[in-house]
Amino acid sequence: MTEEELKALDKEVKKLKRISSEWASQLHDLVEDKLPAGYEQIPGIAQSTYDACQAWAEASARLAAAQKGD
Repeated sequence: MTEEELKALDKEVKKLKRISSEWASQLHDLVEDKLPAGYEQIPGIAQSTYDACQAWAEASARLAAAQKGD
């Protein structure tokens, strides 16, 4: 993997981490501010948070593997 590709992958990992953090923040806000009345929002926000974290984990693993290959 070229240096440019590594930088692009690193940028993607950082972006996905930010997105994961934003979803986690929404989940936290739901728990802190909207429960119990907003309980119906739990599945959607939880799934989106999970998906975002999974995407970050997969990208992080690709980056780690690429860096190890150098």
